[in-house]
Amino acid sequence: MNQQRLQRLKKEIMAQGLDGLALVPGPNMLYLSGIHAHLSERPIVLFLLADAEPAIIIPNLEAEKAMRAGIPKRNIFHWNDVEGYKGAFQLACSQLALPDLSIGVESLHMRVLELELLQRYAPGISIAHSEPIMSALRQVKDETELATMQKAALVAETAMQNLLPRVHSGLTEKQIAAMLVQELTEAGSESVAFGPIVSAGPNGASPHAVPTDRPIQTGDLLVIDWGAIVDDYPSDITRTYAVGSIGPELAQIYEIVKQANAAARAVARPGATGHDLDRAARAVIDEAGYGERFIHRTGHGLGLEVHEPPYIMEGNAEPLAVGEVFTIEPGIYLPGRAGVRIEDDIVITGDGHRSLTTLSRELVHLA
Repeated sequence: MNQQRLQRLKKEIMAQGLDGLALVPGPNMLYLSGIHAHLSERPIVLFLLADAEPAIIIPNLEAEKAMRAGIPKRNIFHWNDVEGYKGAFQLACSQLALPDLSIGVESLHMRVLELELLQRYAPGISIAHSEPIMSALRQVKDETELATMQKAALVAETAMQNLLPRVHSGLTEKQIAAMLVQELTEAGSESVAFGPIVSAGPNGASPHAVPTDRPIQTGDLLVIDWGAIVDDYPSDITRTYAVGSIGPELAQIYEIVKQANAAARAVARPGATGHDLDRAARAVIDEAGYGERFIHRTGHGLGLEVHEPPYIMEGNAEPLAVGEVFTIEPGIYLPGRAGVRIEDDIVITGDGHRSLTTLSRELVHLA
């Protein structure tokens, strides 16, 4: 267990008027315990109570992870496939005195399975959302996290620099995506942060397009959105490339998006809000007459999750703080024709901001 984070967590739990948290496998469990696990048919629940030592319900085959994390043996409620997990839930709820407590759970991660088991074996338990607590802990990154995220950006950029000389018209979006995954692995990524988005020509008009068998063609704009993972932290970068010579309007919308990206970065500093950055980017695109073609928020937070607070969007009035990391990724999308997006990973510093991404934002023409 990360003791420093655990102590901060307990203060936040009490400040929110709760008795503890119940976490399932995912980024929050990893952040506090270092336990790597995934949601499956075998439920795992980590209990972090304000006035007690950590405890966990976990299958036998994963129990060693709990011991390595420093959870006391008496608080490891393990079970096997023959016995099933219901007995472990019943014992844990009884020994931890969970009935009638107020427990925060992850509304975006906990399943009906775990929630119903807690309610069955801890009658009277009160359930609240844990997001305010975990956001308060995770939103500001420490120096170790920032160094790791900087490395994840470097690995992703190295992979792209190695990929670009291999890209040419005639390759399909799927082929380029597969080549990028290979380059990411060879550059040092533990895995892909997400399935790379490789979309050319009309497919680029969909911000979350899935690579297809369509070959890229001369005159296309090629949008590539990709990321690396280093020590569990991802990067998230997008660049748009020209395949050979492109038409004047496509060149124009590229320049507009580049200016919008620069405008948002220019106001990124402590005390600015997600609303401020979104307005700055959107104003450039609106003025150029393409406001209706900018169809998503300007950015999102980045940490153990690719999408997390803070959100760089209209209406978010929360001031940005030193150490917060997020993307700036304005775009213009012309249905049936093309799309442009330029995405950078930004950290707020004491005197403004720093870009973790360093790839050129100038339009690169591929062979």
